[in-house]
Amino acid sequence: MHLKTLTVKGFKSFASATSFEFEPGVTAVVGPNGSGKSNVVDALSWVMGEQGAKSLRGGKMEDVIFAGTSGRAPLGRAHVSLTIDNSDGALPIEYSEVTISRTLFRTGGSEYAINGNSCRLLDIQELLSDSGLGREMHVIVGQGQLDRILHATPEERRGFIEEASGVLKHRRRKEKTLRKLASMETNVSRLEDLTGEIGRQLTPLGRQAKVARRAQRIQHDVRDARARLFADDWIQASTALDSDADELQRLRDQLAERERAHDEITRIITELEAEASTLSPLVTRARDTWYSLSQMRERFESLTQLAQERLRTQSTPVGRAHLRDPEKLQENADRIARDLESTEASVERAREDHESSGTTRAQKEEAASEAEEHHANLLAAAAERRENIASLRGAMATARSEHETLVARREEQEREVEAVDRRLEEYRGQLAQQTEASGPTEEDTTAASEASEAAHAQTESTQAALDHAASRLNTVRRDHDAARARVEALEESLPAADATEAIMDRFRDHVSRVRERLTVDPEHAAAVSTAMGTVADGLALSEGADFEAVLEEARTSDLGVVSLLLEAEKTHTAAGTDPEPSDSAFGAYLEELASSGTDVVWAPRAITGGASAQEVQALLSRCAVVPDAASAAQLRSRLLADADAPEVPAAWKIVAADGTVLEEHQARGGSSGGTSGLEISARIELARARVEELGQEFSAAEKAHEQASEEHRAAREKARTAREEFARISRESTASAAALSRARTLVSSTEEEAEQARGRLEELKRQEPDAADKLKQAVGAVSAALELQDQDGGEALERAERIRDEAVEEAKAARTRETEALLSLRGVEGEIDQLRQRHDAALRTVASERAAHAEVERQETRRKAQYSATSRVLSLIGKVSERIDASSDLARVERESMQTRRAGVETRLAEAREKEKKLREELDSTRSKAHSGELERATREAKLESLRETILEELSLTAETLVADYGPHLPIPVLDESGEVVGEEPFVRATQEKRLGTARKELKSLGKVNPLALEEFAALEERHTYLVQQLEDLKASRADLEELIRDLDDHVRDVFTQAFHDTQEQFVQVFSTLFPGGEGKLVLTDPNDMLSTGIEVHAKPAGKKVKRLSLLSGGERSLTAIAMLVAIFKARPSPFYVMDEVEAALDDRNLGRLLTILRELQTSSQLIIITHQKRTMEIADALYGVSMRGDGITQVISQKLADLR
Repeated sequence: MHLKTLTVKGFKSFASATSFEFEPGVTAVVGPNGSGKSNVVDALSWVMGEQGAKSLRGGKMEDVIFAGTSGRAPLGRAHVSLTIDNSDGALPIEYSEVTISRTLFRTGGSEYAINGNSCRLLDIQELLSDSGLGREMHVIVGQGQLDRILHATPEERRGFIEEASGVLKHRRRKEKTLRKLASMETNVSRLEDLTGEIGRQLTPLGRQAKVARRAQRIQHDVRDARARLFADDWIQASTALDSDADELQRLRDQLAERERAHDEITRIITELEAEASTLSPLVTRARDTWYSLSQMRERFESLTQLAQERLRTQSTPVGRAHLRDPEKLQENADRIARDLESTEASVERAREDHESSGTTRAQKEEAASEAEEHHANLLAAAAERRENIASLRGAMATARSEHETLVARREEQEREVEAVDRRLEEYRGQLAQQTEASGPTEEDTTAASEASEAAHAQTESTQAALDHAASRLNTVRRDHDAARARVEALEESLPAADATEAIMDRFRDHVSRVRERLTVDPEHAAAVSTAMGTVADGLALSEGADFEAVLEEARTSDLGVVSLLLEAEKTHTAAGTDPEPSDSAFGAYLEELASSGTDVVWAPRAITGGASAQEVQALLSRCAVVPDAASAAQLRSRLLADADAPEVPAAWKIVAADGTVLEEHQARGGSSGGTSGLEISARIELARARVEELGQEFSAAEKAHEQASEEHRAAREKARTAREEFARISRESTASAAALSRARTLVSSTEEEAEQARGRLEELKRQEPDAADKLKQAVGAVSAALELQDQDGGEALERAERIRDEAVEEAKAARTRETEALLSLRGVEGEIDQLRQRHDAALRTVASERAAHAEVERQETRRKAQYSATSRVLSLIGKVSERIDASSDLARVERESMQTRRAGVETRLAEAREKEKKLREELDSTRSKAHSGELERATREAKLESLRETILEELSLTAETLVADYGPHLPIPVLDESGEVVGEEPFVRATQEKRLGTARKELKSLGKVNPLALEEFAALEERHTYLVQQLEDLKASRADLEELIRDLDDHVRDVFTQAFHDTQEQFVQVFSTLFPGGEGKLVLTDPNDMLSTGIEVHAKPAGKKVKRLSLLSGGERSLTAIAMLVAIFKARPSPFYVMDEVEAALDDRNLGRLLTILRELQTSSQLIIITHQKRTMEIADALYGVSMRGDGITQVISQKLADLR
């Protein structure tokens, strides 16, 4: 691997694109001060990821962009690309050449690319770090770098070795892991606090959940009672609705009968109205006929008067006074015609004059156009000659450029063919070496893969076992916490302090609580508590205590009622009660009943132990315990039937779990007043036993979880080792195969490249003679065109221009004369138009007068004809009038007959309508009653529907479902405190109303109930469990990170230790070379801590006793710094090194020693040296000369010394 090409554009003093072709050996960059040599080093450092502007000798990163000069404007961006030869695969990328580029815009934006593909800065840094090129850039020794090494702290010197050995990235990874671990520690702390807080919230929320459960039970009673009351309301409403059906049906029948009578009278009215309707048109027609004849007579009388008036008007002749003589008007028209003929002769002369001037104007314009065209042709010919000369000159320049380009390309192609041939030989040698080398076999890879898969399977198996153990642990923990919470809740629900507390305080050594001295079977605790009565929450006296003193104290101190349990010897009665309950005949009798199938327990059998067990057993020796009130009633009947049996005592008691107490002559029961302290104590003992049992299960689960966790940790370690081994073998196998593939690819591609290069060279050699001939022909054509242009003068162009101007003036004068002739012609034509208009008007007047004379004649003829016609009409009117009078008398008689007939029909119709009115009133009354019935029924139906909607809205049940499930015909189940069904009872509305009121009062007495407590408690408990699991996961992740840190520390420690020893050994050798006879060594500041120890440099030149660097001369200090860098270079070689005037402070002797070291480095690494020393230039394989032009822009020239040698 070595640097191949560096291309710089717009970077510092490199305004134009400049390329450096580096040789694998030593490349020296020389030039005067200020020419821009160090800018080459800055460009290399910048393109490989340098981010510090000061390291690039600037104040800000924008300073690297070309800032412009007096003759060159500033650029908007800086671009540097570096091509690295990766034929040996040193960089972990599948390319034989890798080009990294960096672009900085003046606006502040940056772009990075690898082989033309955009990437991040981190991608470039990590790509280079894998080959020993870290972010600190120890391979680039710029100006001032030696002084920085001398003044560096021991820890900073350590960083140089870490970077060269490739562990610096591991240290960065460790720092990142430590930051993540610190962040995780904060999260763990917060999670622990949150888990504790949620745990504290669970207890009060559990109490609220208990109240919410009780509220749910009461709400169930409220809903059940309301449902049964609603069902009863529905049945009652439905019954009332059915009872109205008969009355409504009777009204409907009566309504139908009256509707039939009304329909009959309505039919009669309709017939009379039809007859009246038939007569009405006849009467109307007779009246209209009489009226029409009367009007006709009146119209004929008016017509007679009008005819007489017209006859008088038509006797007068038509007038002629307004007419004029047509002959005189004709004479005036003839005079105007003669004037028109004389004027038309003048217009012919004007038209001939205009046509003559137009012809002259056309001739002159044609001559001017020909002169203009001749002049334009001469101008175009001159322009064409100039354009032809310019085109020939352009062709000549193109031909010359093509010829020069072909020559340059041929020379460049010859160099390229030589370079390709050298690379081909080199690659063939590498291919032979790779073919001989061997990597891991396929069997090794298969075995490692199988081992990794087996370890992974074992890890999954142990993970499943660990998950199961964790789940079991969480379940047991949750159950254990719930049991403890139940104990706490039961303890808090114990009865509050009463008089017994005061008695216990005053008689502390002689009294104790009965429930604390007694152990009761939890199944029968409620019944035993009921049987004991107040003694269950009372006090027990110790031996020798005086109960009278205790009672006296309670009475005198007004402490209330106190119940005392006396010792056994003090409870014997005159009847001789047996203090040993096991010998009781009653107990045997009850046990015999139990064995025969009766659900009964002798009360003393429910007492399982305690200091006061004997006294309580004696107290309960005549008491039987049953599960419910029904069983108690059955047992009571049995005892009453067997009352004469000797084993049945005279006084007995039956107690049920729901608080029902039956004796021979009395019974007690009803709602419970609460849970007794004895019952709660029994539950507490049962809950404590459950807590103890779950505690043992929790310990076992913890041990199982720890064992599963240890097995999983061992399996993960084994899997990690197997994965690393498989990865190592895979990497070696892949690397070997990839190296062989790359070598073959390089040989194949290089052979193809060589063949293509030779083809291009032959093509260029073939094209070069053609380009030379083309250039010669272009030069001859330009010379000939210039000679032709000189021979052709401008006299013809001037003469044509003068002729053109004269022709244009003559055409202009001809156009003026033509315009004047046209104006004269238009004037004469206008006068002719006026005369024609006057002549036409005169002719129209003659025609109009003649038409008026003819019209008067026609009107006179028409008047005479109208007078004759009017006389005839007047005679006919008299005859028609006589006939109209006769018809009018007949019509009057018909009208009076029809009117009499219609009056009779209308009388009968009025009588029928009166009868219909009475029937309609009766019908309306009946209809109103039926309507009221319908309304009442609709009201009941609406109420029933409203009740249906209320039931659906409040109970979410249909009415039919409600009646089927909660109807009054169904028995009502009786529930105990736990919600179990213990019996049934019939529906009684008053009882259910009372039940509803009681349930509502109980619900109100609970106060505010959190309806979400049950859900919140379950959700909070689930969240608590989840957080506990997450906390365990975080702790496991923290352990993994800590293990990763330990692995990184071990890796860094091993790599750094080896790198330090190698560097220390090389430093001794290099120092002895640079300082013959001197002593130098590297010393650790803390050898016991290889992770953080610093490095001190001890240097003792020959003949001097000083060891501190600050006491050495400038040259000695420079050589010491160089010795340390070279020791690092040799201990951990890098593909290339860049040195910027590191030998500037050395004399000739020390320079020779340094050059010896550089020759050693040259064998393994590429060196790029910025220098002023001629001896340094002599060892270089290539020289680059850098100079600064007058415009402030760096210019570069190159020379391979191998060509000169």
